[in-house]
Amino acid sequence: MGKIKKTPQGLYIVLVSVHGLIRADEHELGRDADTGGQIKYVIELAKALSDNKAVERVDLFTRQVFDPKVDKVYSKPVEKLNNKTSIIRLPCGPRRYLRKEVLWPHLDSFIDNSLQYIRKVGRVPDIIHSHYADAGYVGARLSQQLGVILLHTGHSLGRVKRERLLEKGLKSASIENQYNLNQRIEAEEIALGNAALVIASTKQEIDQQYSQYENYHPRRMVVIPPGIDLSCFHPPTRSMDLPIKNELARFLTKPNKPMILAISRPDERKNIASLVRAYAEHPELKKIANLVIVAGNRDDIATMEKGPREVLLELLTLIDKYDLYDCVAYPKHHTSTDVPDLFKLAAKTRGVFVNPALTEPFGLTLIEAAASGLPIVATEDGGPKDIIRLCKNGVLIDPVNTKKMGNAIYKAITNKEQWRQWSKNGIRGAHNHFSWEGHVNTYLKIVRKISSGKRHTDINSSTRSRLPTIERLVVCDIDNTLLGDNKSLRQLLLRLKNSPYKTGFAVATGRRYQSAIDVLKENKIITPDLLFTSVGTEIHYGHRMLLDTGWHQHINHRWEPESVLEAMRSLPGIKLQAKIDQQKFKISYFIDPKKAPGVREIVAHLRKLDLHVKVVYSHEAFLDLLPIRASKGLAIRYLAMKWGISPEHILVAGDSGNDAEMLGGNTYAVVVGNYSPELERLRGKPHVYFADNYYSAGIIEGIDHYQFLTEDIDIDK
Repeated sequence: MGKIKKTPQGLYIVLVSVHGLIRADEHELGRDADTGGQIKYVIELAKALSDNKAVERVDLFTRQVFDPKVDKVYSKPVEKLNNKTSIIRLPCGPRRYLRKEVLWPHLDSFIDNSLQYIRKVGRVPDIIHSHYADAGYVGARLSQQLGVILLHTGHSLGRVKRERLLEKGLKSASIENQYNLNQRIEAEEIALGNAALVIASTKQEIDQQYSQYENYHPRRMVVIPPGIDLSCFHPPTRSMDLPIKNELARFLTKPNKPMILAISRPDERKNIASLVRAYAEHPELKKIANLVIVAGNRDDIATMEKGPREVLLELLTLIDKYDLYDCVAYPKHHTSTDVPDLFKLAAKTRGVFVNPALTEPFGLTLIEAAASGLPIVATEDGGPKDIIRLCKNGVLIDPVNTKKMGNAIYKAITNKEQWRQWSKNGIRGAHNHFSWEGHVNTYLKIVRKISSGKRHTDINSSTRSRLPTIERLVVCDIDNTLLGDNKSLRQLLLRLKNSPYKTGFAVATGRRYQSAIDVLKENKIITPDLLFTSVGTEIHYGHRMLLDTGWHQHINHRWEPESVLEAMRSLPGIKLQAKIDQQKFKISYFIDPKKAPGVREIVAHLRKLDLHVKVVYSHEAFLDLLPIRASKGLAIRYLAMKWGISPEHILVAGDSGNDAEMLGGNTYAVVVGNYSPELERLRGKPHVYFADNYYSAGIIEGIDHYQFLTEDIDIDK
């Protein structure tokens, strides 16, 4: 394959937002806990970036969904937003729609599919920008693989969520079972450790939320408030016709009273119940104002997911408890075009917009309300602090103190002079401080600074190898995988030789290069087409075993071996291996599990020192520290990209922790029967087969299980 698109005119930016339902128009905001403000944010960011002349192409990667319960558009592989911008939907696990908490096992597949798409484009992105923890994990791996600048926006953070849920009295085990927060938090740590820049919406987000993380390094964090398309949001006029008013009138005896408006997903974090209590328990509010709660769309509450169902049932229970049937509206359906009308109607009645969320990373609806001339009463936790500081159009409240919340709403409505001033301030502030054009200009200015002119414009491969012609590739670890039973080893090599396909043979080992060559010769194993040594930090090709120097340039990113050695000296139970086993991109230790800190503690120790290291633990005795971009798995995917080998045509086999990363994704993975305990966590993952047989016999068993060397691979196994 030759060089592709050598001289692009502008930036190629990939945005990654995996979960929820993303489409070009008619965003289903509030449909569920996964389809909220983030969806609108990434769509508008994509459009705003494409409007800048410095940007040539924007692709928004998300999950492809085939499900009769959702619109067919979510199954379309490509949906154009404009001539420079597209939504790219990629397979990720089961075809049906899934909530984000159960997507984790399928993200490695999403990564492999992203790499294959980028290869089809024929151009490596200049920037990858991930949104939320799941996309952060994906973005970090893509950044490692492609050597591309990663930007990350958290939107909301797992550590903050766990803290809030514990405060509400939930048990840790229950929280973990429902939200899978440990995995989410680790993904956030990985994203923060790999990001060249973390984009936050507010200073509070950086100072109080990100500061809870091991990878908290403020010098790589910046506040760029989101831009907002305010073209539909403006103050009411006397003659305007607002159809939504008729829908609300079904609930309200006196629909012209000031409207207390809340718009959010039916999510417990949005704290709708506290707003109802604040309204119902205040001695005057019920008399002077109506409460309107727009909490997504629903047909039948009983058929909804557990979280939204419980929120809505609690809402209905409270309305009944306080007998609010003539003064609270809670419509079942609304469209995106109804939202601007709701703000106008609330402003026309001289009401107020309330955001009572337990935590609000930013709060797009607050800006929309401000632009509509509607004052705001909002949670003191998160983005509202900055919005009210800039717009001077409302007051902050403690979201769990319902009495003070009710008093704040009452004062906002009854102080008419203050209401008028807040209304004027909000209109002016929203337009002065929150435009997409200003957001993108700041965004690209910072990107240019951190990129230092480096561009990734083509995907190249050499032609001096049989690799471009192979149709299948089998990759095996050496010790305790390939080796251990000479009879089954000979049977395996014969199977590969007699394969109906042009089948390549590769070895991936923790051994250094010369040690690997010696043991292969000693066991009379053919010279592999590829040799990955030193836990994937070196790649060698063909009979001459040529070293891939490009891989070394790639993994050298942020590798500080002297600082790593110094950081590890203070840890007990860890001893450096012999000098001959240390490599340029691998620091190896013996580890005594009884005396040494756990691997998780070692990782945290290095993160806090801003050292970007991959920690590999294997056989309960060895510890390897590698550059963050290096591993057997990443080396294999680098190879697949370079030579155009589909991951679905690669089978990998291993037995220990240093094989773990190559056993995920769309490759076909075999864990041989004599595996080490650290691989047990992979059981049940897609495309990971645990063989009963040991050593090479286990590899043969895996090949037969997947029918890997027969005419048709069974991709569902």
